[in-house]
Amino acid sequence: MIKKTLYTFLALIIFSGILLIVCNFIINNSTKEKTFDSIQKIPKNKVGIILGTSKRLTNGKPNRYYSYRIDATVELFNAKKIEYILVSGDNGTIYYNEPDSIKKDLIKAGIPEEKIFLDYAGFRTLDSMVRAKHVFGLNKATIISQEFHNDRAIYLAQNKGLDAIGYNAKDINGTNGFKVQLREYFARVKVFLDIITNKQPKFYGDKIEIK
Repeated sequence: MIKKTLYTFLALIIFSGILLIVCNFIINNSTKEKTFDSIQKIPKNKVGIILGTSKRLTNGKPNRYYSYRIDATVELFNAKKIEYILVSGDNGTIYYNEPDSIKKDLIKAGIPEEKIFLDYAGFRTLDSMVRAKHVFGLNKATIISQEFHNDRAIYLAQNKGLDAIGYNAKDINGTNGFKVQLREYFARVKVFLDIITNKQPKFYGDKIEIK
């Protein structure tokens, strides 16, 4: 009995490992040449979508994923590679508002307020991509996040009918970076579960035209 349980446990570990590898491979392979590190090489799109994250970590320190995404967005806008910015993030409580925080920092960096649109219901990457298509009426967009996140977002966008490319914000190495990228492997498995079950955004809402 113990031996059978052990074999079952090992089989589950092996299956889980294979599943993680396969999901990761499919997403990476499907998004080849869709993300860019060079501001010179990235094509122009009307709208850039910056994906939200918290400004500070749980320990109160600044979140560099956040600040690097701000930097990348400003760089794209100043290089005239995007004309408008859609900020998509979590606004789950009155105490936590990613879109407003990002908007304030973009304005501080010199982005005109009228060029910024807010999606307060971007609770997940899936929500952000579907709402960009169906609420904000986008057919094409440039996604702005770290490369590992851009790959997943682009794969979801493609599945939902949004033609997307990604501009890679600076990534983070070390322990914090490793933890985030480890979680990303599991998030990529969730992508396929969401697609199979036709998972929908938490909210849709009235259409908003970006112009």
